[in-house]
Amino acid sequence: MSKYQKPTLTTRRLQPENLETPISFLETNTMPPELFYKRNHFSYPSLTYSNYWLPINGSVVTPKVFSLEEIAKLPAKTLKVILECAGNKRSYFEPKTYGEQWEKGGISQGYWTGVPLKTFLESTGITQTAKEVLVEGYDKGKRTDMKNEYPYARSLPLDKALHPDTLIAYEYNYHPIPFEHGYPLRLIVPSWYGMASVKWIKQISVISSEFKGPYQSVDYVYYPNKENEDNAFPVTKMNVNSTIQTPLNMEELNTGSHIIKGIAWTGVGSILKVEVSLDAGQTWIETDLQSPSDNYSWTEWSYEWSTYEAGEYTIMSKATDSFGRTQPTEAFWNQKGYGYHAIDQIKVKVE
Repeated sequence: MSKYQKPTLTTRRLQPENLETPISFLETNTMPPELFYKRNHFSYPSLTYSNYWLPINGSVVTPKVFSLEEIAKLPAKTLKVILECAGNKRSYFEPKTYGEQWEKGGISQGYWTGVPLKTFLESTGITQTAKEVLVEGYDKGKRTDMKNEYPYARSLPLDKALHPDTLIAYEYNYHPIPFEHGYPLRLIVPSWYGMASVKWIKQISVISSEFKGPYQSVDYVYYPNKENEDNAFPVTKMNVNSTIQTPLNMEELNTGSHIIKGIAWTGVGSILKVEVSLDAGQTWIETDLQSPSDNYSWTEWSYEWSTYEAGEYTIMSKATDSFGRTQPTEAFWNQKGYGYHAIDQIKVKVE
C-alpha cells in the first residue's frame, strides 16, 4: 500500500474475522474504530440489547444483576489503553509457529470509558473462598482440537480484578463501543495482552478454584519447548517492544535527511529510552521521546537521520522500560508464537 493511500485494515482471516491495523500509515496515536485491529475466535454473537443485563454471581455475598442504565450511573473513568494481540508479530518467529500470521499491526489504542470491575465486586461482596474472577463473553463456538462448543471466557486473579484501572467499559473514544469491538460491555485489562479484555460480556462469576477453560489453560500459554508442554506458564503482561513506522521496510530513499519514527510500549512501568541502529546493530543512538499521555499508552519516538552515502541500510529499534527490561536480539520462542518482542528492524536503500 502506498503511504499516500487511505489506510485500510489488512485481512489475516475472514471467518472468523481477523484484521490488522495499518500501523505504519497512521497519522494519529489513537485508532478510529474502523482501523482498530480485530481478533476473533468465533463468528460475531447475536445479542438483544433492549433486554441486556450484567449478572455478577458465584462466590459473592450478594449476587446482583445490573442494567445498562444502572451501570451508566456508576462512577466511571476514562483511560488511554493499548490493546496488543498476544500473537502480534507472530510471522517473525523462527522457526515458524502456527496461528494467525500477524505482522506489526495486531496492536491499537484509544480512550476507554467504563466502571472499575472493583466497583461491581465491592457492591456484591466476595467470600473468603474467592480466588479468581471469571468473565464470559457471548461469543462461542467449536475448536479444532475439542469436541464441545465453548464460550470465550477468561479469568483474572483477584489482585488484577480488583485493580482500580481494570474496567468494564461501555465507550471507546467517547462513543458507545462499536459492536465489532465488544458492545455493549467489554472488559479492559491495561498492561496485559488483549486476550484478557473479553468482549460482549455475558456474565461475571467469582470462583473459588483455578479456571481451566481452553482459552486459559490451552491457548494463551507459553510453551517454551518444541517437543512437550514442560515449563509452560500463562501469557499475561505485555513485553517491552517497539515498532518502526517510517521509513517503510524495503523503501527507497534519496540522500539527505529523513525522520525515523515509531512507537514503543511495555506492560511494566514506562518506556525509559528507545535506541536506533543504522548499521545492523553495531552501534546505537538514543532517540527523542514524546511522553505518553497515559500510563497505559505507547510512547512515540523519532530520530533525524542525515545520510549522504548511497547503499543498503538495516535500521533497528530497541526499547528499554523503567524496570530495566530491554528488547532482546532474538524473541523468546514458544510453540504458539506469543509475545514476540525482538529488536525491530527494516531495510532501506539510499540512492
